[in-house]
Amino acid sequence: MSGLALLKGFGMGGSLIMAIGSQNAFVLSNAIRNQHIGAMVLVCVALDTLLIWSGVWGLGALIQEYPPLITLATWGGAAFLALYGTYALQRALKPSALTTQELKPMALKTTVLTLLALSLLNPHVYLDTVVLLGSIGGQLPTPQSWWFALGASLASLCWFITLGWGGRLLAPWFANPKSWQILDLIVAATMWILAILLLVNSFNNS
Repeated sequence: MSGLALLKGFGMGGSLIMAIGSQNAFVLSNAIRNQHIGAMVLVCVALDTLLIWSGVWGLGALIQEYPPLITLATWGGAAFLALYGTYALQRALKPSALTTQELKPMALKTTVLTLLALSLLNPHVYLDTVVLLGSIGGQLPTPQSWWFALGASLASLCWFITLGWGGRLLAPWFANPKSWQILDLIVAATMWILAILLLVNSFNNS
């Protein structure tokens, strides 16, 4: 069961983290120019890990104290997943190339502060990591919730390492709108499958 929770967290976290956004565009555009890759990866992974674990721990304790929240979290999470998948499908139907215009070299401090602003000022960061991942992971029994959070954190680590140090290789491919279209289709399918699994597990446990 711990392995299943780890894989579930990895798949769930990866699907949310890989969605196109200002944070990913910033990391990729700076990675193409080989600017402060290690610092960017460290900041992104640290933020994700902090938010994921705090969400799982906080909501997990709250759900255990108030069992009716399990049903609310399940249906709310499934609805959010379905909506997120729909948005991904809409992006796939209207793809556009990633903008990576020429940037002047940034100082390390400026790069970190910009990345923190792009991350923490985005409300979807809290919806995805704290609310959604926290509500799903918090429903699992104690050992499994830890494995779920670890899986989601590992997904963040793998994604930002790939996006950072693989940026130079990925840039020509992601300049093609078809590439983002394929990625969004995968994200949409994953979201809908996870939404269905949430509801099925809810019915089985009721």
